[in-house]
Parts: sequence; structure tokens; C-alpha cells
Amino acid sequence: MKYFEQAKQATRNIVSLNKETINLVLTDLADALITNSDLIISENQKDLDRMPKTDPKYDRLALNTERIAAIADDVKNVVRLTNPLGNVINDRTLPNNLNIKKVRVPLGVVGVIYEARPNVTVDVFSLCFKTGNVAILKGGSDAEFSNLAISKVIHQVLEKHQINKDVLTLLPADRSATEALLNAVGFVDVLIPRGSQSLINYVRQNSKIPVIETGAGIVHTFFDASANLEKGQKIIANAKTRRVSVCNALDCALIHQDRTADIPKLLAPLAEKEVELYADEISYALLKETYPSRLLHQATPEHFGTEFLSLKLAVKVVKDINEALDHIANFSSKHSEAIISEDAANIALFLNQVDAAAVYANVSTAFTDGAQFGLGAEIGISTQKLHARGPMALEELTSYKWLVTGDGQVRN
Repeated sequence: MKYFEQAKQATRNIVSLNKETINLVLTDLADALITNSDLIISENQKDLDRMPKTDPKYDRLALNTERIAAIADDVKNVVRLTNPLGNVINDRTLPNNLNIKKVRVPLGVVGVIYEARPNVTVDVFSLCFKTGNVAILKGGSDAEFSNLAISKVIHQVLEKHQINKDVLTLLPADRSATEALLNAVGFVDVLIPRGSQSLINYVRQNSKIPVIETGAGIVHTFFDASANLEKGQKIIANAKTRRVSVCNALDCALIHQDRTADIPKLLAPLAEKEVELYADEISYALLKETYPSRLLHQATPEHFGTEFLSLKLAVKVVKDINEALDHIANFSSKHSEAIISEDAANIALFLNQVDAAAVYANVSTAFTDGAQFGLGAEIGISTQKLHARGPMALEELTSYKWLVTGDGQVRN
């Protein structure tokens, strides 16, 4: 329990830091990540050597010079953002001359459990540090060497600025550390799981402290009767193939029955990227003449409602937008959903009725990302509705408290 006690004590240290110092530390961290790229990549390779390249998590785990540079850029983006700490949400004076202010404050100690995503180590620290939160991280064993190397760099920067290194704790990669974190009542204020649906379910079902779910993504795109074919080709290909292992990658294309003749052209760009299609009866009959046979399969019920995290896509023809909405309601994980359409009424209906954290019209779902939303980076994509929804960044890592000042008032 010493990790948790030290983290709780560190909350008093971090809230005393001024905003200029916080930005200076994060700027130095961005530079230190670049300087230590070779070390981080070397340690990352140790993790990669233990994982088959066919594992969907391999791409999430892999680091290279470009990815480390992008991670460093995200830290710099966080530096440039306005710090919400201390912002006055509401300020009023009552008839009895009590002045009441509602101001933003840190959540406190934020615990994050995540799998093979070493970039999360940096994202979580930078966002938590900017908002005066202490971070306790429990990474997966798949990324153990990578996480240790990155946390070492962070601690070196903290020590350079004479800041308590307990503002960031990386727990051991073993399962017992997970159990301890789930039971850290009184020490950890909120717990955020990032990873597979099984991990999220396990944390939700077993945690004794409050949980914010960052859900898995079962993502759909509906190609409407009025949709532009060229837009559709680009959007579907980008949403599916830009990076297959991320939670906003496309899993199911729903196509209006009036556009079945366009299915071969619509999905042709996917063949160039070696995407396997699991097509329903109608789309399969149209695709078997043009799509590579080795990549084309007949869909079965389990292919709908599956987060593939690989070069696989389910395809289904629907009679109209209402059937598309019904399908999404039944199978969506409430992460990201999209419509491709030139019909203003259908776009409005889709945006209004789809229950998801991010809903798109004529845009790739690949944009569900804290940096792309102008938030600098993200802790995760929340699919729940309490406290935070969608990309969680600076504001979502704050709560508020009431400051009440007066001059001797007492209540009757």
C-alpha cells in the first residue's frame, strides 16, 4: 500500500505548483522523450519480441522515431492549452452577502489500467500533471519494458525540477498490482480502464472505487441512398485502414439498398489494403465477381457487433435509414458512429438519434481522438454519460468545489 499512500501525499505537493512550472516541466519532458528515443525504442523492442506480429495489439505496442515524435508533439500541445485549474465556473453574491464561487479543482489521485499502449504512459502523465492530478499507472505486462523506460524519463525530468516523483507511479506489471489498485479505497479517487472490453468489464465489476469507462469501439458507418460515392470510398477506407488497432476503427459498413450496385466500387479501395470482408447475402453476391476471393467471406451473425482490431470489416445492406439506426442501436458500443449522406433531413435524424460519444456526418470516425478534437491528448474515450463523455482531456480531469466567504454570517 506504500505506493498509494505516497501518491495521496503527493497531491499536496502538486497542487502547490504554479502553472508556469507545470508548463516548463512538460516542455522539458517533450524534449527528453526525443533525446531518449533510442533507449525507449530499444526497450520497446524487448516487448515486441515477446508478441507475435499477428496479435492485434502489436501495432498498438510498437514505437519508432516517428511515433515518439508524435507523442512528444502531443505533450507540447498540452502545454499550449489553457490550464482549467482554478477557473471560476460560477460566482455570485447572495442577498445575505455570502459570496459563493464554484471553481475547478483536480480529481486527486487518478488510477489508469491499460494494456499494450505505451503512449498512454505519457498521455496520462501530461494531462494529469497539467491539471494537478497525481497519476498511478498499471500498464500491461505486454508493454512492461516500454512503460518502465518512459516512466524513467518522466522521473528524471521531475527530479531535475525538484518535484516529488510520486506524482507519477508506475505499478508492477503483475496481476496482484491490479487487485491492489482496484481496492485502493481512500487513496485513489477515480479509476480509468483503457483496453479491451474484457479488461473494462473486469474493472467495472471488481473495482471498489469509482470507475470512468473508456469503452471498446464497435464502430459503424452508414452509406445512405444520397451518399456521394467518392466521399464514401475515402471515408470508409480511411476509417477502416488508417490504423486498424485503434478503438475508432470501422467495424461494420451499412449500405442503403438503393446503392447496392455501387458496393463493388465503394469497397474496392479496401482490397488494396488486404481487408477481409464478411458480407451479408446481398453484398456477397455483388462482391464475389470483383473482390478478391481470398478476402471475401459470407457473414455470420457473430460478425456483427464485433470489434475486429484488424483488417476485417462486416458489410450489411439495409432497406433504409431506420433499419440502419436499429442495427446501430442493437450493436453499437456507443463510441463512434457515422453517416455518409447528402440528405440534410437524414443527417439531422442520424445525428439526433444515434446514442454515441461521437457522431459524424460525412467524416471518418478516425477523428475520435483528443488531439484531433483540439484537446492536446487524451486519457481515453469515455462511452458513459456521467462526468465525462468522448475524449477525456484537461477539463474532464477536474471536478469543482464551492468557495464560500462572508463576514460573520450565521444561519437562522
